[in-house]
Amino acid sequence: MTDRISAAFARARAERRAALVTYVMAGDPDQETGRAILAALPEAGADVVELGMAFTDPMADGPSIQAAGLRALAAGQSLKKTLADVAAFRRTNDRTAIVLMGYFNPIYVYGVDRFLADAKAAGVDGLIVVDLPPEEDEELCLPALRAGIAFIRLATPTTDDRRLPTVLKNTAGFVYYVSITGITGAATPNFDATAAAVARIKKHTALPVVVGFGVKNAVHAAAVARGADGVAVGTALVEALRASLDADGKATEKTVPAVAGLVRELAEGVRSAAKADVA
Repeated sequence: MTDRISAAFARARAERRAALVTYVMAGDPDQETGRAILAALPEAGADVVELGMAFTDPMADGPSIQAAGLRALAAGQSLKKTLADVAAFRRTNDRTAIVLMGYFNPIYVYGVDRFLADAKAAGVDGLIVVDLPPEEDEELCLPALRAGIAFIRLATPTTDDRRLPTVLKNTAGFVYYVSITGITGAATPNFDATAAAVARIKKHTALPVVVGFGVKNAVHAAAVARGADGVAVGTALVEALRASLDADGKATEKTVPAVAGLVRELAEGVRSAAKADVA
């Protein structure tokens, strides 16, 4: 089920480092550029790619990712096109894990069974659906697992030891630890507290624990990498993309290099943490 995801973390462990998990919005700022960015991420050092599913009401996302979704939707992005983007990526890359991240409504409208069949055929490895709690596992989580697609659950600073077993029960692939409370991109995490939280979660699961929300640069990535199995970065990449656009919000020749360049810096940060630990 999670072969590409498991393999990504196994490769990172073999190199004594955390995995780098990068988030971009599918179809931002347009489908062609989005596909070029998607193809560039693994080459720049991404181990796992989280691909955002654009939605009109992204309640957990900060302004940067909300704007990315609106750019994508304005350019005509849809869930069907996002799955086509994954299928196109798979024609040249069968190694890098892809996790779709977003909200349940577009999947519900698409049709759960149809979505899971099409996602599996396209080459999707996992799902993060932020507005479906464990109490609603029958809606998508359990059907996804039966379809061979990992369902990745979020844990937060407020997820206590009594709640964790419920959160982790049907989780597959990895656990995504939200290092701060609130929306994406809102603050910088407390790295010591984050490492302690990861250690606490790992007492309840053998799955890798990835830390996200608030990681903005290579220094942050290195700090988080020392205490986690993976480091997730999204808002910083979306902001790098936005800064490369022209006055009309369209892609320029700087757009793909801007995102890929930041991924390379983040990957070096993650690897520098491993080198320090080995020394």
